[in-house]
Amino acid sequence: MTDLEGILPLWSELEATGAEYVLASVVAVEGSSYRKPGALMLLAQDGRRAGTVSGGCLEAEVARRAWWLTANGPVVERYSTAADDGERPYGSGCGGAVHLLLERRQTAGPLFIALAEAFRRRIALSVATVLEGPAIGSRAIAGLSSAQPDSVLNDSALLRLAQQSLQQKASIAQPVIAAGVESRAWADYRAARPGLWVFGAGDDARPLVRLARELGWFVAVADGRRNLATQARFPAADSVVVLPMEDQPESLAGLREAASGILSRDMAVAMTHSFDQDARMLAVLLSLEFDLAYIGVLGPRLRTRELLLEAAALLGVGDREARVEAWLGKVHAPTGLDLGAATPASIALSILAEAQQALTSATGLPLSQVRGDLPAPRP
Repeated sequence: MTDLEGILPLWSELEATGAEYVLASVVAVEGSSYRKPGALMLLAQDGRRAGTVSGGCLEAEVARRAWWLTANGPVVERYSTAADDGERPYGSGCGGAVHLLLERRQTAGPLFIALAEAFRRRIALSVATVLEGPAIGSRAIAGLSSAQPDSVLNDSALLRLAQQSLQQKASIAQPVIAAGVESRAWADYRAARPGLWVFGAGDDARPLVRLARELGWFVAVADGRRNLATQARFPAADSVVVLPMEDQPESLAGLREAASGILSRDMAVAMTHSFDQDARMLAVLLSLEFDLAYIGVLGPRLRTRELLLEAAALLGVGDREARVEAWLGKVHAPTGLDLGAATPASIALSILAEAQQALTSATGLPLSQVRGDLPAPRP
């Protein structure tokens, strides 16, 4: 979901030593491309790199040329993955082209500061960047006022573009006046880092946590069993919380406090294998003031209905049957896609696949059914 999981540690190390680096950002694509606009790759002078701008076909070529291309400042370079003469540059078969903004620490540094803060705080931001002309590499950032680069504080047109992108929750490409010249600019909308709350610390939760962290998501584990909800059992988790099930037997207040870090559009899975725990956590999740992107419940749908009836009782709902029917339309039960999963790891994959689909509002269909990049047959 995000390149920053691997990029930020390398950036922090380079910044700590004052080492120079090159940032490559995908700012546009033509035709088919493995990575989309917004993808990042960080290059260190000692050959280390983090992130990708293609499926592996362009990285070596970009790294080979990046240092001399940026010797005089930021540049935008076009890398084709298909050639008119039938040859495939860089050993690629993607059949498209990517436009990369290449820049060094001077202009990339303020961007990284903003990205790191947004990543840590899990908030959205939009970054408007000038892609040509004398102001190439100048930026305005909406969403993090404290991270605004000094070079663009007075560039109202660029800042308005960033604010428009943030408001629309979409990336926008359009010309702006920068340094007195009309120039191409691109506002990159970067959604908040997704969060997955795993309510259940059994053995089946462990592969779910590991895979979610591989996606770069924030992952929290919560359970009322102290012997299971430990950082030692879930070393990859960002947070491990012991739920106050015994301390608050008649009230949801303690559970609401434990779940106070949940943000709008986060995801949650109830998989404690305890009816009481699952019912109480569903009561908390379904009574939030905002909708989550995904709520999954492990187990058969009949059990979920019973859980929801108990949750309605805990919340003092009047017409419980009607409320449960409405809730059944919100929760994914049983959680996961039909992938033939039978092991904890494959079940975790099926859950994350469905959560990813809900997060992005994608179709969930095979790409062979939704992609239109093949030419129509000739008559």
